[in-house]
Amino acid sequence: MFGRIIKTTGNAYTVLPLTDNKPQKALQDALVCYVKGNFRQRGIRSTNPVAIGDIVDVEQLADGTNWITEVHDRQNYIIRRSTNLSKQSHILAANLTRAILVVTLYHPATSLVFIDRFLVTAEAYRIPAVLVFNKSDLLNEQQKEELKAVMFLYRQLGYSCYAVSATNLSEEEKANLTQNLLNNDDIVLLAGNSGVGKSTLLNSLCGENWAKTGSISLSHDKGMHTTTFSEMYQTPTGAWLIDTPGIKGFGVLDMQKTEVGHYFREIFEIGKQCRYSDCTHTGEQGCKVVPAVENHLIAQSRYESYLSILSDINEDRYRR
Repeated sequence: MFGRIIKTTGNAYTVLPLTDNKPQKALQDALVCYVKGNFRQRGIRSTNPVAIGDIVDVEQLADGTNWITEVHDRQNYIIRRSTNLSKQSHILAANLTRAILVVTLYHPATSLVFIDRFLVTAEAYRIPAVLVFNKSDLLNEQQKEELKAVMFLYRQLGYSCYAVSATNLSEEEKANLTQNLLNNDDIVLLAGNSGVGKSTLLNSLCGENWAKTGSISLSHDKGMHTTTFSEMYQTPTGAWLIDTPGIKGFGVLDMQKTEVGHYFREIFEIGKQCRYSDCTHTGEQGCKVVPAVENHLIAQSRYESYLSILSDINEDRYRR
């Protein structure tokens, strides 16, 4: 039989049986499965050879145990540098319809570099990405203006942006998010730093208090981990939301210097005018990107994010 991974808890995986990629049984009939050691011997660089959202083959033994024997080819996935092993990767989720990055400009602060790194990875693996700016009710007037400016920047690039308060989500806001982001059979990743309100937003959209929520560290204004494993929750529309542990950093993997600019939409478009097709936009003769930054046609923050990824590659920090 085969099914989809809907929960990961260390060594155990919960698999929902599928028929033609659609749920065959109720959630209570999902199977707890394990992975055989030979998965680690197949040249897989990822620290998690099986990820939430994966379609897998399961072998059911006579003793009642269930073993994952194969992972089907992935349509796509969101991947980042492993926090423990810099030369290995960690797959956040696979086979996604879209990815929602939940961010907060304050309480705690999500950096624009983090946002850009996530968006670049989504672009690289052809996953539509959406930005949800949470805790908008906690902002003062100046901070609200900053939020408007940031949302304007990303909307100009073609990214859908929403400003919400997940703890006080109105029925209109809930309907808007559900209609646009959670269509039937969609598989949607919720990602972001700890403390930005991913689990709170999930509970609001699902109409249930399924995901555990936590508070902010008052001493550091940072989120404290409340989600310790990844799990999929089904929304009333039939879509699936994936709640994941908070991400502290986002190291971009497996990109050449000359292709990083392809995943920054505005740099890619203006870069087509550069004299050399392999221009890295760092001062080459005939480069059109650097003048565009100087003339405010490309946001300085986006260009700095671009340079930070190039710096990682130059230092060979996240590659073999």
